[in-house]
Amino acid sequence: MEDKSKIEAEIENLISIRTAFLNYLDESIPKESSGFLFDFSKNPTLDAKSVYEHFYKLDYQARKLSGILVKAYDIKPR
Repeated sequence: MEDKSKIEAEIENLISIRTAFLNYLDESIPKESSGFLFDFSKNPTLDAKSVYEHFYKLDYQARKLSGILVKAYDIKPR
């Protein structure tokens, strides 16, 4: 079984990457007047390369963590 501290570190890394992605969106897309929802009606232009880089890091970390958890808990993939 994987070391608990390794799993915890990978979860923390996932949270950090997710936070960076959300911060990027917060900085790049205006919010509605409520301040909670993105206002896509203004059709902001995002740098596709930056969006992809953030998403790729998030996706990679999620897949990495998934593999660790499958191995640690002997989960059978469907």
